[in-house]
Order: sequence, then structure tokens, then C-alpha cells
Amino acid sequence: MFIKRLRLTLEMIRFEHSVFALPFALTGALLAFRESGGFLARGWWTLLWIVLAMVGARSAAMAFNRLVDAEIDARNPRTKSRHIPAGLLSRGFCRGFTLASCALFFAAAWELNTLCFRLAPLALAVVLSYSYTKRFTHLSHVVLGFALGIAPAAAWIAVRGSLDPRILWLTAAVMFWTAGFDVIYSCQDYEFDCESELFSIPRVFGISRALLIARGLHFLMIFSLLMLVYQLHLGALALCGVGAVAALLIYEHGLVKADDLSRVNAAFFTMNGWVSVLFFVFWAADIFLHPQHF
Repeated sequence: MFIKRLRLTLEMIRFEHSVFALPFALTGALLAFRESGGFLARGWWTLLWIVLAMVGARSAAMAFNRLVDAEIDARNPRTKSRHIPAGLLSRGFCRGFTLASCALFFAAAWELNTLCFRLAPLALAVVLSYSYTKRFTHLSHVVLGFALGIAPAAAWIAVRGSLDPRILWLTAAVMFWTAGFDVIYSCQDYEFDCESELFSIPRVFGISRALLIARGLHFLMIFSLLMLVYQLHLGALALCGVGAVAALLIYEHGLVKADDLSRVNAAFFTMNGWVSVLFFVFWAADIFLHPQHF
């Protein structure tokens, strides 16, 4: 019974999609170590608590979103099989899981440093409040992006105990990247959003223009990454990483057409997983191998 419930819980929160944001958070931590002059004495412990904080915050956000959207999910043909509408997991269990995930997040923030713990309520408010935004703003995609984008800045604070404005370029990059692929994903719900009077960019501009907006957001992601390379004086491998991300995003947009959304899942899940992983590989290699680093 426990194993079954654990499996259902991991399915509900899409645990495997942690690969989207975690590599960017780890990159923020590595950049902070680099600026500190090397891998600190408690570096591995710091990375462990950063990962646990990410897991806690993301798990809380996903479970809370499923709770808040349960009635909407039940009406949407695409989402009616999700765990709460389908009766696979109860609301009470999801509430308990959300609280436990929040507790893990606060515990990890406490272990990191004072500033992380003081900012933890604000960070949690951001990631939880996204669940309501589709009810009143077409910029819900950007709010989701910001919720993920604060991860690398938070990781920087976890390492250094203060915020350097330069790392906000990585926050911006993740925000634009996430907002862009969320716009693409939400094109699937265009008709349902219109019928239910939910707010989204596809509903306002139509699917064709929404896909153009997604391209613009991803262009801004690449620009933000290039600005971070310039601000932190990163090397050729980091630039190659930006090039790899750009190539993957171009391919991603080629998968989706206004009159053919059949490959949205491939664009959303597969390609964005590769974007985050390849980005981390190139940037971690640049940080560790560049002569001026470590």
C-alpha cells in the first residue's frame, strides 16, 4: 500500500520533471562557489541542502497546484485523469503531503544560512501563488517562470549568504525559458480556457501568435544567458552551452505548428529536459576547467 501511494504521489508531482529547474539551481551554486574562490569546506553539504530545498519547494508547489485546480482538472478532458479528479489520491493526503514538503523546504533553508531561512516564506509564497494566477492574469506563464527562476538566485544566496545582482540574469533566463515552453504547452487548452474563461496567452492572442510570443520569450532567454556570460567573464564552453540551448529551442519550436499540436509533449518534456541537462553539462565544465576558475 505504501509503495503504491508513493508511486502515485511521485506521478502526481511529476517528480522526474525536477530535471527542468534543478540543473539551473546547481549552476547558480557552482557560479557562487567560483566567485568565492573555490569549493568551500562544506560544499557538498551545501549542495545537498540546496537539492533538498528544491525538492521540498517543487513538491509543495505541484501538490498544492493539484489541490487548487482539482475542480478545473475534472472538467478538462486533458486533465480529468489526474490523481485527485480520478480518485487515486484524496485531498486530505495531498494537503498532508504539501505541508510535509513545506516543512522539508524550511528545514533545508534553516540548514543553509540565515538569509535563506528569512527569505524562505517569500519564496514559498511565490511558488504556491502561481496556482491561482490563471484565474486573473494572462501573465500566469511569466509567474510560473519566475517561480522556477528564483532557484539559481536562491542557490547563490545559499552558498554566499548574500545576493549578487549579476546572478539575476540566470533568474531571467529561466523565467523566460519556462514562460516560453508553458505558453506552448497551454496551447493544448485553448478551447477549454475560452469556455472556462481562464486566463492564458493563447486565449488572448490565439495559438499562432502565442507560438510567436513563445519564440520571443526564448530569444530573451538566450540574450539573458549571453549577458551572464559577459557579466561573470565565463569561457568558451559556457558559450557553447548557450549555442546548444539555442539549437534545441529552435528544434523545439519546429515540432509545434498552430494547426498541429500533436508533438507538444515531445517539445515540452523531452526537449526541455535536454535543454536543462546540456546547459548544466557545458556550464559546469566551463566552471571547473577554465584556468581562471577554482
